Amino acid sequence: MKGGLILVSSVILFTQVVWGCPDVCQCHASSKTVDCRNRGYVEMPHSLPPDTQILYLQDNHIRTINQTAFSMTPWLTILDLSNNSLSSLPPGAFHDLLHLQVLNLTGNSIQHLEGRLLAQQADLRELDLSYNTLVNLPESLLNNTRNLTFIAVSHNQLQRLDRFFLDSLANLKVFLFKDNPWQCNCHVLGLKLWLESFLYRGGTIDELICSEPENREGKHLLKIPYETYATCPPTTGHVLLSSLQHHSPDHRTAGKYVHHGEHGDGAHSDCEPKPKPRPASLRHAIATVVITGVVCGIVCLMMLAAAVYGCAYAAIMAKYHRDMKEVEHLPPAIEQGSPEEKEPLDCSQA
Repeated sequence: MKGGLILVSSVILFTQVVWGCPDVCQCHASSKTVDCRNRGYVEMPHSLPPDTQILYLQDNHIRTINQTAFSMTPWLTILDLSNNSLSSLPPGAFHDLLHLQVLNLTGNSIQHLEGRLLAQQADLRELDLSYNTLVNLPESLLNNTRNLTFIAVSHNQLQRLDRFFLDSLANLKVFLFKDNPWQCNCHVLGLKLWLESFLYRGGTIDELICSEPENREGKHLLKIPYETYATCPPTTGHVLLSSLQHHSPDHRTAGKYVHHGEHGDGAHSDCEPKPKPRPASLRHAIATVVITGVVCGIVCLMMLAAAVYGCAYAAIMAKYHRDMKEVEHLPPAIEQGSPEEKEPLDCSQA
C-alpha cells in the first residue's frame, strides 16, 4: 500500500513538472499565454504547458534553439524571441509549429537563415527580422508562406533582394527595409520594378536609401530615373521597363511610405504614411481609347446618316420640281366626242 502511494505521488509530481508552468514564468490558462520575458534564460525553458498558444521569450540571453525545442508546444500561434543572443537557427527549428502566425526575431545577431526554416509555416502572417546582421535572404525562405502580410528586415546588412524572393510575397501588405547598405547597381532594377508594382497595389513601405555606388549614395531608389539604368545588360526586368519609361518616377506609386518604429517594438509604425499619387493605368488608358473610338464611330455614323438623308431629300425635291415644270408646259385638253354629237340637231328633218 505504501509503495503504491509513493508511485502515485511520483506520477503526480512528474505530471506537474512536465505539464506545469516554469517557476520563473507567468502562465495564463484562460488566454493560453506563457510570459517568460526578461527571466535570464540562456536556453529554451522546459516544461511549458502543451496547449500554449502565445509564448513571450524576449529580453533573455537565449543563444541556441534545437530541433525539438517546440515539439511539446505545437499549438503556438505567436512566438516572440526578440532581444536575445541568437546567432543562427537550425533548418528545423520551427517545423513543429504548424499553426504559427507571428514570429518576432528582432534584436538578435542572426547573420544567415536556412531556406527551409519556414517550410511548414503556411499560416504565418507576420515576420520581423529587424536589427540583426543578415547579409542575404534565401530565395526559398518564404515559398510556403503565401499568407504573409507583414515583413520587416530593417537595420541589417542586406545589399540586395532577389526578384524570386519578392515574387513569393503574393499577399504582402507591409514591407519595411530601411537602414540597410543597399547597392543600387544594375541588379537592383528588379527590386525597383517590384516596388513600383507593390506600391501600385496599395502596399506600404519605408525608405530604401542607396549606399552604393557613390553617385547614388543617399538617394531613394524609387526616385532614381530609369534612364540611369539604360546601359545595364538586358534582363527580364527590361521587358517591363520599356512600357514604363514614359512615366515620371514620382507618379508611378500609389502605396504608402512609413518610418519603422523604435527598436524591438515588433509592430507596425504609428507614423503618418505619405501617400503617393496613383499612376496612370495601362488598363484605364486602353479603356479611354476604346470609349473614344466608340464615340467617334457613333458620330461618324450619325454624320453618314445625315448625309444620306440630305441626298435622298434633295433627289426627291429635284424630281418634284421637274414634274411640276412638265405639267405647266402641257397643251390645253381637247374635248372628246363623236362628230354626230358635235353637229346641231335639224328639227325640220324630224
